This record gives sequence, structure tokens and C-alpha cells, in this order.
Amino acid sequence: MTSLAVLQQAITAHATRAAEKLRRHGLVASHMTAFFHTNVFNNTPRDSSSRTARLSPPSNATTALVQTALACAAKAWKGNREGNGFAYTKAGVMLDDLVPEELAPVDLFAHEQAKSGKLSAALDAVNDRWGRKTLILASEGFRQSFATKADIRSPRYTTRLADLPVVRA
Repeated sequence: MTSLAVLQQAITAHATRAAEKLRRHGLVASHMTAFFHTNVFNNTPRDSSSRTARLSPPSNATTALVQTALACAAKAWKGNREGNGFAYTKAGVMLDDLVPEELAPVDLFAHEQAKSGKLSAALDAVNDRWGRKTLILASEGFRQSFATKADIRSPRYTTRLADLPVVRA
């Protein structure tokens, strides 16, 4: 990932998945960290960046987590906007201060939008019924050039029955 746009697509995908998992477990997060780094095993210039932001009030809404993650990524980006940056190979988000939704601290001055909760519930309902990634946010992009390539992956004998070798006599 050498451009900010591709990095933002990857960060959006990770933040969306994190929001789904939070809602599935009935949790909210108070802090989010967005990170990305280059490959340490080749001779290209190295960089590792991350930024942390506070979610006030604590949230599990997809739109709130994605907005926060994109803001963190934009602040940590060390290239220009046209794509002349480091060649980042890994990006992701981490959530901290997870608490059950019903025990989340209430912020007197912050206004959690009711629409974001309904939107997240609708997004989950469609994706549960029709399959993961049926509905996605536009900031995730439709061609995911950041996705890992599994073309030359070795067989997974210990985790997939389909990859077990078959012996015939």
C-alpha cells in the first residue's frame, strides 16, 4: 500500500470487522488505535506508524469506528496524498477499554446518534442473511488491492480437513 486511499480502504475494512465483532459480543470500545507498517524483511525504507483516539461516548457503531480509524490513519500518514509514501504491508486497528454495552460510561456532553445504531443493526442483518461483505461502506472500496494473496500458500494440513493428503493403496 503506497497511497493513502488504499491504506484507508484497508483501515475501513478492519474497523468494520472490529465493529461487527464488538456488536456480536455486546461490547463497546473507549479507545481505538490505527496502525500500519512496512515489511521488515526486505531492503526497502522502513516505517511504523500508529495513532490512538478516544471514542466518546464508547461505541460499537460501524460509522463511529470507521471515522475514528480514518482520522487516526490520516494523522499518522507520512507521505503525500498522491501516493508517494512508504510501501506499507500491514495495517489494522486495535480496540481498548472494552466493556459490556449496558455498563458503558455515559458522557454528559457527547451525543450518540440513534441512527448509527440502527444503521449498524441493518448492516449486520443484511450481512448475516446474505453473507459477509454483501453490504460494505464505500470507503472500503470495491477492488481490494490491499487483500492478502493466497496463491502460493502451503497446504494447511492441521487446520483444514480438505487439505489432508489422501493415501490410496
